Amino acid sequence: MTARRLSDVSPARRRRAVARTALLVASAWVILTILYYALPATHGSVAGVVIRLAIGLGLVAVVVAFQTSRILRSELPQLRAAQSLGTVIPLFLVVFATIYLSLSHSSSSEFSQPLDHTRAIYFTVTVFATVGFGDITPKTDTTQIITMVQMILDLVLIGFVVRLLLNAVTSAVRDEGGREGHAD
Repeated sequence: MTARRLSDVSPARRRRAVARTALLVASAWVILTILYYALPATHGSVAGVVIRLAIGLGLVAVVVAFQTSRILRSELPQLRAAQSLGTVIPLFLVVFATIYLSLSHSSSSEFSQPLDHTRAIYFTVTVFATVGFGDITPKTDTTQIITMVQMILDLVLIGFVVRLLLNAVTSAVRDEGGREGHAD
């Protein structure tokens, strides 16, 4: 395998690789956005929402595991990690936005104002960014609990998942360096 550190590749190859990564991340965002807006808001019970949340978070975990294994096998693990974060974070946000949208459509009293697709993703991002403007607030125990779960998982995503992906990069680069060292 060729160079594993981004700094070890030629400037022209580095530019192409960075542009390709940016294009792949942008494509993932576009696809997730289209899917999010195309899917109808569903109504459901609290139990149904919890099940959908568990399935969505399971999907995020599978994507993190898959992306971690891809980083370990990647020729340029630093860019693969950037691509992974550029996919995992929007997927995570769409999972929660879908849940909030569903809750809002189930009952108009769940939030301080009814949520459409845009307001649901807006609320999700403000919670993720810890901005919390206060213009949309959860009003029931259910929505407050799910919002708290998102807040806790935001910290997990930022702390654990980012660290996991960066450790995979370090491991991949170190392993490649070790193999090259034995060949000399």
